[in-house]
Amino acid sequence: MDLIIPGSGLIIWQIIGFSILLFILAKFAWKPILSALEEREKSIEDALKSAEIARNEMANLKAENEKIILEAKLERDEMLLKATETARQVVEDAKGVAQAEGAKLLEAAKKAIETEKQAALEDVKVQVAALSLSIAEKVLRKTLADDAKQKELVDELINEIKFN
Repeated sequence: MDLIIPGSGLIIWQIIGFSILLFILAKFAWKPILSALEEREKSIEDALKSAEIARNEMANLKAENEKIILEAKLERDEMLLKATETARQVVEDAKGVAQAEGAKLLEAAKKAIETEKQAALEDVKVQVAALSLSIAEKVLRKTLADDAKQKELVDELINEIKFN
């Protein structure tokens, strides 16, 4: 049983040793350990506060980013609308210019056709006149081949002329 139950002298020496150890720890180690624990607790608390602040800032940044993205989408839609409107206006203007140019070309073509028509008519008149003269000349040569017929024609023309 001696091994299970220590003797009273051993218990006293253990109490004295424990008291000395407790005194030394209380005098030299307890304050630094407590201050280290308090410092550690404070740093953990500060880290938690910093994490909370960072989480709030992240939430704010996320909300701000969503707002910026929404604004960018709205601006993009507005720019696309303006670009579409500008393109439509350019097409309208180009159509108007093309129609005006087409009308000018059509009018110029009509004038050119009219001028060519008049020139062709004049040319036809000249050719008809030349042919008529040529035919008349050939007819007159044939009919006036002898002197008797020439005198007869001159007499006939003189009789037809009316003197006023």
